[in-house]
Formats: sequence, structure tokens, C-alpha cells
Amino acid sequence: MSGAGGATTARLLIRTSGGVPVDTPRVPAREAAKHELSKPMYHENDPNLLQRGIDRLWGWIGDLLSTASGVAPGGSLGLVVLVLVVIGLVAALWWRLGTPHRTVRSSDALFDDSPRSAAEHRTAAEAHAAALRWNAAVQERMRAIVRALEERALLDPRPGRTADEAAAEAGHPLPAHAKRLRAAARAFDDVTYGDRAADQQAYLDLRALDLDLETAKPLLASVVQGAVE
Repeated sequence: MSGAGGATTARLLIRTSGGVPVDTPRVPAREAAKHELSKPMYHENDPNLLQRGIDRLWGWIGDLLSTASGVAPGGSLGLVVLVLVVIGLVAALWWRLGTPHRTVRSSDALFDDSPRSAAEHRTAAEAHAAALRWNAAVQERMRAIVRALEERALLDPRPGRTADEAAAEAGHPLPAHAKRLRAAARAFDDVTYGDRAADQQAYLDLRALDLDLETAKPLLASVVQGAVE
């Protein structure tokens, strides 16, 4: 309604318990209703804060998937196929590469500060293998391989050498075993830095390599030099 002096205040008619209408201004009535509805008795069955957050999250995810399915080839089915392909690629890369390796530091060297002979490393490796501790068995067998090559003067003893460096250097005088040496170093890195779990076969491969290297005849230095040139 409107009058000569401007718009009049809208009012709300409320009936009392006796049936007598009461003319109440709209704003106070709204505030009164709001105050009444804020009482705990009206919210006993409301979801808690956590549940409301979860509902909002699922709603957001649903909206996101709905939007993505609208632009993906084939609609919802195409989106599902795309997601499965991405998951498959990630799983394949993870299986192939393992957990990303750390940057090699001095503490990542093949040997610790208490040098032992190849025989001692072999004994430790066999003890770990007998207890089914394959990770430790692989580590000790790789140390035995490198130490044995140092004892035969096929590798110069060098503090801080890594398994990869040892395999690369040993591959020059022992080219017939270069591939297996690289595989052994990779197995050592996987269990030491890559959080991979070794198994019995991984240990047996290193053990067989160690035994083969004991009787392997290295190339003469002159022959190796000529092959490199």
C-alpha cells in the first residue's frame, strides 16, 4: 500500500489465542520468528559440522564430475574410461620406477664406516637369507660382490662409492657380466633407497652373480683401453 507521504510500513496480521488479530510490523515479526527458530529444540536432528562438511565435499565432487562428463568424449562412460586409463598409467610408472630415489649423499655409500671382508659380508648375507630377511640379504650380498672385486684389484678401494658406480666401473674389466652387475646395483638401490621389498629370487640372482664373478677372468687393462678408444 502507499499514501501521500510515501510507502507505509508493511504489517503482518497475527491472531492471538483468543482469535483477536494483532497487527505486527514485518521486521519485528521476522526477528521474532528467527529467534524462535534458533532454539535448540528445532535443530536436534540437524547434521553436525563434520557431516555438513562431508556433504559439501561430496556435492563439490559431484558437480566436478558432472562438469567433466559433459566435456569428455562419450559423456559419463568416457570419463570413467579416461580415469581408469590415468590410474593404469600411474600404477605402471610406479611399478616400473618405484618410489622416487633420494639424491645420493655421502651417507648413501655402499659401505659403512666399519669395513669388512667379502667373506664376512657373504656370511652376513647368508644369515639374513636364512632368516628370510631378503632386503638385508640383498644388501650384504652386493657389498660382498664389490668387496671381492676390490680384493682382486679389479676395483680400486674408494670410500663413498655407490652400488651404481661400482657396477659401472666393474663392467669395464668384466664386460660379460656388466648387465648383471647393473641389475644387481639396481636391486640394491631399490631395497635401500626405493622402499621396495626384495624376495628370495632377487637374493639368489645376486648370489649366483657373486659365485660366477669368483671365477670370471677379467680383460687385460690394455684390451679394455683399446675397446674404450
